[in-house]
Amino acid sequence: MKKTGLFFGSFNPIHMGHMIIAQVMAETTDMDEVWFVVSPQNPLKDGKHLLHEFDRYDMVSAAVHDNYKFRVTDIEFHMPKPSYTIDTLVYLGEKNPKREFSLVIGADNLKHFHKWKNYEVILRDYPLYVYPRPGAKMPAKYMVLPNVHLVDAPMVDISATFIRKCIQNGYSVQYLVPDSVSELIRGRKYYI
Repeated sequence: MKKTGLFFGSFNPIHMGHMIIAQVMAETTDMDEVWFVVSPQNPLKDGKHLLHEFDRYDMVSAAVHDNYKFRVTDIEFHMPKPSYTIDTLVYLGEKNPKREFSLVIGADNLKHFHKWKNYEVILRDYPLYVYPRPGAKMPAKYMVLPNVHLVDAPMVDISATFIRKCIQNGYSVQYLVPDSVSELIRGRKYYI
């Protein structure tokens, strides 16, 4: 069984914080690879500043193209909207029986995890690899669960909102996003 971590996100845009977390997961856990799942619309988030899903997919593809442990998937583009993590996990499991899927999730997401569709099933059937987030405490009720693994990772506080504001103001986003992503943003005039 190939162990595959799923890193869900809007990636609007993908930035170095995402890349660092994915690299730590791929190197320090039992994951063989990390798949970036570009979400068309998170049901718990406002989508008014969201770049089109295909453009976000292109940016993630550009960011991960040179790392053999990374892959991008548009699986949720072809599923009913809004997309729910449990539906994606079940679908991917059916289509990839030789893979064991797990979730890569920020500790800040655990605060509202009980609002996720079928969250109990996720906790029971899928490993969760949790990385620290600024100001987020790991709820004690999750720390005792056998499928929840706290991963020692850098606390990276890069905001996609901050990056979009920089672009709108004409500031450089060098070192905030991969160079390949910066080139796409400039070339296609994203976020201006």
